[in-house]
Amino acid sequence: MSWLFEPERGAHDLDESDVRIRANNKKSKPRTKQRPEHSDAALGMVIAVDRARYKVLLNDDSGEVTATLAKELRNAGAVVGDIVSMVGDVSNADGALARIIRVEERKTLLRRSADDSDQVERAIVANATQLMIVTAIANPEPRTRLIDRYLAAAFDAGLQPILCITKTDLADASELVEHFAGLDIPVVLTRSDSPSTDKIHELLDGQITVVVGHSGVGKSTLVNALVPTAMLATGNVNAVTGRGRHTSSSVRAIALPNGFIIDTPGVRSFGLGHVKFENLLKSFADLWAIAKDCPRDCSHLLASPDCALDDAIAAGTLGQSGAMRVDSLRRLMDSALKADEK
Repeated sequence: MSWLFEPERGAHDLDESDVRIRANNKKSKPRTKQRPEHSDAALGMVIAVDRARYKVLLNDDSGEVTATLAKELRNAGAVVGDIVSMVGDVSNADGALARIIRVEERKTLLRRSADDSDQVERAIVANATQLMIVTAIANPEPRTRLIDRYLAAAFDAGLQPILCITKTDLADASELVEHFAGLDIPVVLTRSDSPSTDKIHELLDGQITVVVGHSGVGKSTLVNALVPTAMLATGNVNAVTGRGRHTSSSVRAIALPNGFIIDTPGVRSFGLGHVKFENLLKSFADLWAIAKDCPRDCSHLLASPDCALDDAIAAGTLGQSGAMRVDSLRRLMDSALKADEK
């Protein structure tokens, strides 16, 4: 019975016989980086993003689900308009959370940069087909250079641009319409006192249309008129600064009877640092038609000799509006050239 008097063994009294040895199981498989195919994954379109939570409309019209990104997608992310594959709980029950395991190939991608010197692009909307540029004719005043930037971004993304001029009951819009008359794009006029949306509905039918514009131009008011159930907040223009207040804080896709309209926050700048220099001129379709007659090595910038754009200005064939558009184009091209040199 000597064991009754054996002292308690401590950690330092253990030997190899006390250590459990894991059996060498040859049947266990090594870890692999290959992911399962998830052939049964549910498909849907991202319609909103809020703090790493994605609202997805299922393709089978069974409703909306909330999802998060799989770990391997967190660096790339997803944006509104993306078609994604999901696994997990794809029900619309309270607390349900699916997992996005794949972003399907994008057909188009609308992007912008912080400024023209920043070539780091920010994705805004994927898979859109049209870009509706909304500008007010007054309160606030139209900014033609910003519209030119939107047009360049639309061309770069492969989107059909539409120009929508709001608040035409406050001022005459004929001069602004003439400014862009050389472009082959639809132009729609609306009033703030009695907005008519019949023509806009025709343009949006069967399309995925992104709505962009300066703060305070009436984007949210327009979307509410098109989709009364959207109930987007609207705001007024500051009487002192003449600037609009941001009422849309995030990108949001809203279903139409046949298509989608995607509302975006109002911006006061739209960087084009990601747009290639050679693509900028092609986004000014009316000027591109003239610049084709330039010498082969013509840069089309202000100091470029024998530029057909300068000849057209001198001949008066472009008019005052055309001369302003040449100046806007050259400013954009100059910014893009300086960005490339950095």
